[in-house]
Amino acid sequence: MQEYILKYGCNPNQNPARLYIEGGELPIEILNGRPGYINFLDALNGWQLVKELKMATSLPAATSFKHVSPTSAAVGVVLSDTLKKACFVDDIEGLDDSLLACAYARARGTDRMCSFGDWVSLSDVCDLTTAQLIYREVSDGVIAPGYTDEALELLKSKRKGNYNIVKIDPDYVPMEMESKQVFGITFEQLRNNCVIDEACLNNVVTVAQLPDEAKRDLIVALITLKYTQSNSVCYAVDGQAIGVGAGQQSRIHCTRLAGDKANTWFLRQHDKVINLPFRDDISRPDRDNAVDAYVNKNEEDICADGVWQRYFTTRPEPFTVEEQRAYLATKRGVSLGSDAFFPFSDNVVRAYMSGVDYIAEPGGSIRDDIVIQECNDRGIAMAFTGQRLFHH
Repeated sequence: MQEYILKYGCNPNQNPARLYIEGGELPIEILNGRPGYINFLDALNGWQLVKELKMATSLPAATSFKHVSPTSAAVGVVLSDTLKKACFVDDIEGLDDSLLACAYARARGTDRMCSFGDWVSLSDVCDLTTAQLIYREVSDGVIAPGYTDEALELLKSKRKGNYNIVKIDPDYVPMEMESKQVFGITFEQLRNNCVIDEACLNNVVTVAQLPDEAKRDLIVALITLKYTQSNSVCYAVDGQAIGVGAGQQSRIHCTRLAGDKANTWFLRQHDKVINLPFRDDISRPDRDNAVDAYVNKNEEDICADGVWQRYFTTRPEPFTVEEQRAYLATKRGVSLGSDAFFPFSDNVVRAYMSGVDYIAEPGGSIRDDIVIQECNDRGIAMAFTGQRLFHH
């Protein structure tokens, strides 16, 4: 197939629209559904991300994409019992036996609000356990190098048989030069084919050094940033991105946004949240909204009379600011990647507040010495990668 006609482009008024390739065959096969323009943008960016994560770590990888940026990405690390509960996957038998399913559970479970209606990308053949996790979430589609018969059969039954399922050739290598048009003018550039691996982290510029687990998490963060709309910052721990701040004009706003998401990820593992007395008839999206409201106190007071009855069997105790601060103060060992240099030390200060002990950024600011000193004062290890990772 050299061409695929799309229903429309980014918006319904942008029609006609198509995918096509010159001088060859499209490396994709549509197994079910009718993916759209934005679906394919998410799918192809997400596929590159998980393919690179697998190459860099030798672990299966998964990512959840929305509006051409990852909500999270993760490699296959077995989840703790507490994290299984926080990600609402503690009922899945055999989860530990599928590292791909573990990667997806982490990626989809990190930022459940932003992952609502996402596109899933998998580095490996989708097995039944992974398909079972995908099946019960609100999602637009999935891309993977293949599917087992049982997984494909289950996924084809999702969304009344209209779920988008795409198979991609894992050996496909695109041309070195890429182009796109804006306002009728063609831009052309070399693909961003920089390799992100441990060698990127050799230039440690602080007194503190990087342990092996931090190197893995920084690789996860940096590869995630490579496919995130810039400016962007990513917090990672335990083999997964736990907070992505994308598309902000100011780097400190990226750091704050991603840090707030990382805080939410930690707080969702607090006993008060894990043990919320949900009604049996509550839907998964409503439950996710309730958790977010309980943790972040947004929109409405979830514990207020007349409100809590919609979600819970008994009225939960409020999760106080003091309790949250005390809990977050115990969380350290987080890694942070930035797609460009930190222009001011305020980014380090904010990152430290969300448990960051390890940082990777390109370096090259006229204030590098101030940023390095801030890291040394706080015992943070920082590596200069020398690689900017802007993505637009």
